[in-house]
Amino acid sequence: MKIRIVNRSQHPLPAYSTLLSAGMDIRAYLPAPVTLAPGERTLIPTGLYIALPQGYEAQIRPRSGLALKKGVTLLNTPGTIDADYRGEIGIIMINLSQENFVINDGERIAQMVVARHETVEWEWSEELENTERGTGGFGHTGKN
Repeated sequence: MKIRIVNRSQHPLPAYSTLLSAGMDIRAYLPAPVTLAPGERTLIPTGLYIALPQGYEAQIRPRSGLALKKGVTLLNTPGTIDADYRGEIGIIMINLSQENFVINDGERIAQMVVARHETVEWEWSEELENTERGTGGFGHTGKN
């Protein structure tokens, strides 16, 4: 699949790290390093703009290494970029660790997965058919 992209940064385009990767690495586009204090969140620019085809979304997800090693992750995860959005891709980062975390220009901060989705048309009904699960939720399958 080909997707039109504008890259206003000097960094490489989003890319897969390995042949079977689902997500492409996204890099920070910063004029100067940004320090995130413990508990602080901020929007990090990427310099990237995309035009997805109808029926697709781009999901922005955390990088597992940053989450595990540094305690830094993303809010609104997965974030959705809709096919009609033409603004800059921004990454909402949060520092859940107890130490400051510095984000540098060009650092890989998130990953993007492009996925197909359906557009739903609701069909009104007075009731739904019963299932084995029924109304059980919020951990009910873990009980004996």
